[in-house]
Amino acid sequence: MTVANIISAIGNNRSIYPLLLRDCGIEVPSKIYVTRKENLKESKVKANDATREKFIDEYATSAVWLGGIPLTERIADKFIKSKKFNPDVNIKLFKEDKFQGLNINIEKFKDLAPDAVEDLLKVQKNKKYYEKLIAGKFAAAVIIPTAIMGFVLPKLNFALTRKIKSNRKLANNNTILPSQIPSMGSFMGGKKDVSFGSGFISAIANLKTVDKMAITDGGLTVGRVTTSRNKDEAYVNAFRMLGSMFLNFVAPIYIAKFLDKSANKLFGVNVDLDPLILDNKDFIQAIKNDKIELPKSDSAKDIFEFLDTKRDSLFVKFAKDCKKVSYLENGVRDPRKYVDVDSVAKFKKEFESFLEQAKKSKSIESFVKKAKYVKCANILANIGISSALLAFVLPLLQYQFNKSVTGSYSDPGLRD
Repeated sequence: MTVANIISAIGNNRSIYPLLLRDCGIEVPSKIYVTRKENLKESKVKANDATREKFIDEYATSAVWLGGIPLTERIADKFIKSKKFNPDVNIKLFKEDKFQGLNINIEKFKDLAPDAVEDLLKVQKNKKYYEKLIAGKFAAAVIIPTAIMGFVLPKLNFALTRKIKSNRKLANNNTILPSQIPSMGSFMGGKKDVSFGSGFISAIANLKTVDKMAITDGGLTVGRVTTSRNKDEAYVNAFRMLGSMFLNFVAPIYIAKFLDKSANKLFGVNVDLDPLILDNKDFIQAIKNDKIELPKSDSAKDIFEFLDTKRDSLFVKFAKDCKKVSYLENGVRDPRKYVDVDSVAKFKKEFESFLEQAKKSKSIESFVKKAKYVKCANILANIGISSALLAFVLPLLQYQFNKSVTGSYSDPGLRD
């Protein structure tokens, strides 16, 4: 994987990669350090307890938060396939328009992609049942990780601390047997039958993994507050979790916009395009030879026509790389996937804006290289700023808030 690939991945605020870097690489170690440092102001014993709790809490939660949704969805997909359906069929296709939909795609691709059309026909005959399967997949992907992170893990962590403190009082022995830890099953509630409307299912089915992580983070906040050991710990947990949600899912988007706009003003360079595109030599050559083809307009008609007839164009290649459109192995657009026309139209405008600036520059190669370096610098700056806010500023603010609420720097849940 090239440097451009890596920076492109961590620069996509709609993907899991920047969260992975910030959470595991920077935020968690820093939080553990700050937790120990602040609790040492009270006592070494409390610092040890707080450090252990924070270590277990952060790394176990990160494992579930980052991996729980993809793992649950893979299991759900296997279940859906066992019912003879292909989970790749997007239920947004249930709503027909002039250019895409179940019926339109079945008719258009019946000879071009017969296997994919067979998947569409199976869903077409069992729409309600398929909707329930997709709703169940979403519910499982969100509810199971949320329950584990927000309710099960804190209770197990607290039980471990209680046992260690109890043993410390009795014999200064901080060993706990696995059999003494409450089972995860004792914290799980009963099943509930939940029904959803088709419009709601269509919306949730197209949420990205990072969107589902934001939802689970909201559930995690509720879980952490409700499982808090006392009122003060609930206040501190609410402060910490709400701050973390904002800095993980909202702040990086606005930081990126600010940095990109600032770069355009300061350096006179458009940095809307992905570093992977800017690092492509064919792209530079195509600009120099004026051979970049784009859809005629932003209309759905022209966009679909271009996607289906200009499959070898650089624009389509980059649209595929950026997950805006999918194609089968035979080169035909996948009729099971929904195309977000607005997203493709926005992508086209970003192309047009960049090409306009590049053609006016003295050297196209220098302009593209400059844009690539500035874009990469912006991405790294965004990661650095958001990570610093999450890893250092928020934990320190949390303990200042803790001090103002409880009069002490130590974690309120460790109060004897």
